[in-house]
Amino acid sequence: MRLKTSLGIAFGTALGTLVAAKALRSRRAIEFAGKTVVIFGGSRGLGLAMAREFSRAGAHVVLAARDEQELERAAADIERQGGGVTTISCDITDRDQIERTVGRIVHDRGGIDVLVNNAGIIQVGPLEHMTIDDFEEAMATHFWGPLFAILAALPHMRARGLKRIVNISSIGGKIAVPHLLPYTASKFALTGLSEGLRSELAGQGFAVTTVCPGLMRTGSTYNARFKGQHRHEFAWFHLSNAIPFVSVSAVRAARRIVDACRHGDPEVILTPGAQLAALVNAISPSTTARLLTLANYLMPAPSARQGLRSHSGWQSVSRYVPSPVTRLADRATVENNELPDASTS
Repeated sequence: MRLKTSLGIAFGTALGTLVAAKALRSRRAIEFAGKTVVIFGGSRGLGLAMAREFSRAGAHVVLAARDEQELERAAADIERQGGGVTTISCDITDRDQIERTVGRIVHDRGGIDVLVNNAGIIQVGPLEHMTIDDFEEAMATHFWGPLFAILAALPHMRARGLKRIVNISSIGGKIAVPHLLPYTASKFALTGLSEGLRSELAGQGFAVTTVCPGLMRTGSTYNARFKGQHRHEFAWFHLSNAIPFVSVSAVRAARRIVDACRHGDPEVILTPGAQLAALVNAISPSTTARLLTLANYLMPAPSARQGLRSHSGWQSVSRYVPSPVTRLADRATVENNELPDASTS
C-alpha cells in the first residue's frame, strides 16, 4: 500500500509539474505580426527557411549576409509569399559593418524585436590540415560576430516589448565531432555565450534561445569547405546530413525554432539523434569519447598531397555523391538558395 501511495504521489507531482510548465510556456507566447525580425545569415539554408516562417507569422524580416546576389534571390522568395523583407549586405566578421547594419535597421524600422544569429561556416578535415586561420575564421563567424550583433542590438531592443534573441549553435557545440574542430570549438563558445546571456538578460525581459541542431537537410553541405581527401570528406559529411529519417528538413527545423522563439524556450536540440547523443554524453562522457574515437578511425586519413588546400562541396562531388540516397538533401540546395557561385562551379 505504501508503495502504491508513493508511486501515486510521484506520478501526481510529475503530472502537475508538466501541466504547470506547459501553462507557463503558453503564457510566455508572443505574436510576430508587425514586428521586426533580424536574421544574420538569412540569405540561404536554415536562415532562409526561418525567414519564411517568421514572414508567414506576419513579421517583417531583415536579412543580413555577405552575398548580394543571394540576398536578392532570398528577398524575391519572401516577396513571392507576400512577406515584407529588407536585405542588407553585411560581413558578420566585421564589427563596424555589424554596427552600421544595426543602426540602419533601427533608423528604418524603428527598432529590433527579434535577433537571430545564424551566420555560419563549416570547415571539414583532419586536424593536420587545419590552420590557425581556420580556427580564427570560425571564431569570428560563430562567436565574435554574434557577440558584436547582440551588443549592438541590446540598447535598441531594451525598449521593445518582445526582446527575443535566438543563437543557432549546433550539437557540435555540445559534443566535439572529429574532423570538425574549428567548427565545434567555435560552436562551443557560442553555446556558452548564449547560455550565459540567457541568465544575465532574463531580468531585463529578454528570452534567449540556444538552438543545437543535429543533422539537417538544408543544402549547406555543398557550400562547406573540405580539406585533405576532400572528395571522401565531402562524401561522409554529405551522406550523414542527407539520410532520410535520421536528418531533419530545413522546413521542420525552422518551424521548431520559430515556435521556440515564440515561447521563449531556453534551449532546442533538434532531431532525436542529437537529443540522444547529448543525453549519453551527459550520463557517460567516456562512452561518447569511445564512440567518437571509433568514428575518427573510420574517417579519411590526412592527405600528404595538397591536404591544406580548401575545396567547396561543389568541387568535391564524386561517384559516391550525389546519389539516390542524397536526393532530398540535393533538392534542398535549390529550395534553400544554396546555389554555386562562379568561384565554386
